[in-house]
Amino acid sequence: MRNKRFCLIIVFFMLTGIFSANAQVLVESIAAIIGDEVVFLSDVEEMVYDMRRSGNKTPADQLRCNVFEELLISKLFLDQARIDSIIVTDDMVESDLNVRLNEAIRQIGSEKALEDYFRKSMVEIRRDIRKTLIEQQIAMEVQSNIAANLTITPAELRRFFASIPKDSLPVVPAKVQISIIQLDPPANEENKAEARQKLLDIRSEILEGKSFSVLAVMHSEDPGTATNRGELGYRTRGELEKEYADAAFSLSKNSVSRIIETRYGFHIIQMIDRKGDLANTRHILIRPKVKTEEAQLAMERLDSLANLIRKDVLKFEDAARRLSSHKDSRVNGGKYVSPNPSSRTNWFTLEELGTEMYMRVRDLKIGEISEPFRTTDEDGNIVFRIVRLDDELPAHRANLRDDYQAIYNAAMLEERRKVYDKWIRKKIETTYIKISEEFRSCGFLSQGWLE
Repeated sequence: MRNKRFCLIIVFFMLTGIFSANAQVLVESIAAIIGDEVVFLSDVEEMVYDMRRSGNKTPADQLRCNVFEELLISKLFLDQARIDSIIVTDDMVESDLNVRLNEAIRQIGSEKALEDYFRKSMVEIRRDIRKTLIEQQIAMEVQSNIAANLTITPAELRRFFASIPKDSLPVVPAKVQISIIQLDPPANEENKAEARQKLLDIRSEILEGKSFSVLAVMHSEDPGTATNRGELGYRTRGELEKEYADAAFSLSKNSVSRIIETRYGFHIIQMIDRKGDLANTRHILIRPKVKTEEAQLAMERLDSLANLIRKDVLKFEDAARRLSSHKDSRVNGGKYVSPNPSSRTNWFTLEELGTEMYMRVRDLKIGEISEPFRTTDEDGNIVFRIVRLDDELPAHRANLRDDYQAIYNAAMLEERRKVYDKWIRKKIETTYIKISEEFRSCGFLSQGWLE
């Protein structure tokens, strides 16, 4: 029960506010009018209900006022967008909609569970998510225009940092910069043939009547889906590997694909359901195994490379560019960068490196190279690496020298908040606003909303 409740809370925080603006057939109570925008009483009550159900313990009256304030501010942005002719279409949020909805379904377990939780059909849920995402995107466009010319000078940054009480500065954990050279196992068609054959045998069992779901739990080597009977949830083509997507979208309901090869290994796929551009499939993944002698060959080759680099016969960067199979780091002479496209940082805490890398890096001195080791890459495939410790930053209180970018980002966030607050106060003064008597006891309304 605890796990189920936790999943529901996660789903709520992903979708909070998405279901509060339902189209109403009957005329209902109006909580506020902001320019040409309207906040219905149902908007407030449904958001409060959802937050209560998620475990929010804020006193009822305060929670109601907090929700009301957020809705009023969002309507100010929407009203400004109308004035500025800012338009966001359905197509512009469709990809984000699918990602959020699929993640919600994965977290809660199924479409039916999501429908039961929010007491809506999937059509209604998709409609409400789309509406909210459009409004969020519009608000972001308005905010971007408001803070378009915002900058912070070095002097302003120093003043911001000096204003933070010293005992409130966070402790930044120790971080390292590393470089790697990676070798894949020697190409072996025999290993691939064995993986294909195992999958062929499993496919034959399915075609003879055995459950795809049960066999996925028993045999699939995809840890992310095996425990869920191989099910991926609803995905668009763009969210799937091309080879997988081509095979999946050609299947009819309940049919099973031929064997498909992707960078993860070999798959067979079953179509569960399809809704337009969305397909819900399950799969069984089998990866080619690495034989002992192949692993030994890769380890010996890396050991030779490491010794040549230690003797200064070969530069680490040159060896990485010529020989490493790790595409992201190879072009940078082995410099390891986060695989997260939104981050791309090259500083890592030891815990962020994963168990095998952690064990090798923790005892190295700057400039030292590890012994060869076996690990898995970002796709879950077995690879072999050596790692060099390039730099390290001990745990410390945040400071401008070592944490300039993080402090700059925090300062920009604070400045944006001030700019938005100033804009909101000015916008309130020039916008027609009418507040229902039911909410006039909310304290924040004294800040210009009722004048």
